[in-house]
Amino acid sequence: MPAFAVTALLLAAGCSSPQHQTSAGDHARETARVSDGASAAARTDGQALAVAAAPAATATTAAGSAGAGRPAHRTTLTVSSYDSKTRRAVISAAAKGNSPGKGSPAAPTVSATPSPSASAAARQAAVGDVIASTPAPGAPDGLLAKVTKVLGETDAGTEVQTEPATLDALLGDDTAKGTAPVDPAAFDVDKLLPDVKVSWSKAGDVHVGPEGAHVPLGSLRLDVSTEIPTAEGAPASAAASVSGFVQVAPQVDFAYGGAGTGSAPGSAYLGVSGDWDSGWAVKGRAAATATPLRIPFAKLHADPVLQVGAVPVVVNLDLTCYLQVSGDGKISVDVEQNLKGDFKAGGTFGTAQGWTPVSSSTMTSTPVRTSVTTAGGVRTTLGAEASVGLYGSVGVTADLAPYLRGEATGTVTATSATPGADVQGDWSLYGGVDLSGTLRLQLSVFGTPVLERGIPLGTLHREWKLAGGSL
Repeated sequence: MPAFAVTALLLAAGCSSPQHQTSAGDHARETARVSDGASAAARTDGQALAVAAAPAATATTAAGSAGAGRPAHRTTLTVSSYDSKTRRAVISAAAKGNSPGKGSPAAPTVSATPSPSASAAARQAAVGDVIASTPAPGAPDGLLAKVTKVLGETDAGTEVQTEPATLDALLGDDTAKGTAPVDPAAFDVDKLLPDVKVSWSKAGDVHVGPEGAHVPLGSLRLDVSTEIPTAEGAPASAAASVSGFVQVAPQVDFAYGGAGTGSAPGSAYLGVSGDWDSGWAVKGRAAATATPLRIPFAKLHADPVLQVGAVPVVVNLDLTCYLQVSGDGKISVDVEQNLKGDFKAGGTFGTAQGWTPVSSSTMTSTPVRTSVTTAGGVRTTLGAEASVGLYGSVGVTADLAPYLRGEATGTVTATSATPGADVQGDWSLYGGVDLSGTLRLQLSVFGTPVLERGIPLGTLHREWKLAGGSL
């Protein structure tokens, strides 16, 4: 989806009739009636809507008349600009054939018809209309807003005052459920360390990254290598370093359950999931740390757009990939691990239980190389922090942390190739994964009750033994 392509959905809850003029009092009463009845009038016929990644094509728009019982449908309107401080937006008619490219704002355009009258402007944007927009100038995370006042015409289009809106005002009694992959090419990547390489591939033999880096279609891979502080007094041969890669194919999971109590939906779900593949090597004697040493090495951001029927739902996805090392500064290791699996983190809503967390992860790992020298303990993590939300409001945060843990007692010089060799004690190597996070109150964007505080996802913890030995 082009970065600034815009889709607007207008639920026209009521417009002033062009055949007659109203007094200020009548207009105020009409505005109140539209606002009070908009939610109830906007209920739709309960159809099942398809959920899919929105096509990267020219922006379309949609409109529907709640008063006439028509569901949202596409029109030729766009959001030309938005001011987040004043919450004023300018709505205009897209020029025919206008197709803004990625990274370029959509040029404000107006209809080729004669200058609109005040009544025509009201038909284009009326009090009570709900706008759902893909990323637009001034609204880089998309826009979901309700028109509270039509301010008038400008050279760029109709200027309106807005307030935040919720998805139930658009989806009504309809239902939707689906999962859409995030195009790896859609991520903006900020490298935080000098030696970070980014690779991805997609259909059409399109590839980015080092030559020879084989990345499955739909996956994004980051390779990293860095030195870490070495334990005080360690010999030069024990210089510490971490290197490895993260390969992830993220997906956005979305569900909306139709009519519930009042205007709130019966159910809702938002989450992030995907396949995970990583491998990393730790070598040397890392310095002792009172708290784990955390080293972010890349930040990623994408705004995938889900097409839910006629409604464009903008999902904001952020990932921060990091290395983390902790230990007592005594153990020297030369270990390598490969890990594969999947993960899911999100929040689900039901009228009986409210918002509850969802978290799961299935991971398996294989030690590629294992060498432990001297007693002590060390733990290294190659993980990712994720946040997922709608229209700029964070709903779920999650921390997926696969790790490798080694410990030894006594005097140890051992390898997985020759278990028990020169062992004067015990040594063990473990793989594991932690998954934690929080549900945020901004998930109320679905139209559900506001959370009073964040709800922890709970900590999912699994650990398994990879190798070990003793006398």
